[in-house]
Amino acid sequence: MSAPDGSPVGAERSIGQLFASATTELSALVHDEIALAKAQLKQDVKRGATSGGAFTAALVLLVFSLPMLNFALAYGIRTWSHWNLAVCFLLSFAANVLIAGLLALIGVVFAKKAKKGQGAQKVAASMKETAGVLQNAKPHPRAELPEDRTLAAIEAVARSQS
Repeated sequence: MSAPDGSPVGAERSIGQLFASATTELSALVHDEIALAKAQLKQDVKRGATSGGAFTAALVLLVFSLPMLNFALAYGIRTWSHWNLAVCFLLSFAANVLIAGLLALIGVVFAKKAKKGQGAQKVAASMKETAGVLQNAKPHPRAELPEDRTLAAIEAVARSQS
C-alpha cells in the first residue's frame, strides 16, 4: 500500500514530498472551487435568461394584442346595438392578455429564483472559509523517539522497502 504521492505508508516522507502533496491537494481544492463557481453561475444565468424570455414573450404578445383592442373598440362604437363582432374581438383580446399575464407570472417566478441563487456569494464564502482553515493550520506535533529507537525504526523501514 502507498500514499497518494507513491511513498510507502508508514515511511517518513521528506519535507519536499509533504510540500508537493499539500500543493497538489490545494491545487485540486482550488480547481474544485472554480468548477463549483462556474456551475452555480451557469444555473443563475440560465434562470435569468428564462425570466427574460418569458417577459419578452409577454410583451410581444401584448403588443400584438393592441390592434385587436383597437378593432374591438371601433366595431363596438359602430355597432352599438350589435355586440357579436365586438364581443368576439374583446374576448380574443382578453385571452391574449390572460396568456401574457401567465407568461409574466412565469417570468417573475424565474426572476425570483435567479435572484435567490446567489451562487457567486456561496463560492466566495466557501473559499474564504478554506483560506481561513489553511491559515490556522498547524503541523501535528510528533513525539521524539529516543536515539536507539530511531535507529530501529529506520532499519525496520529499510527492511520493509526491500
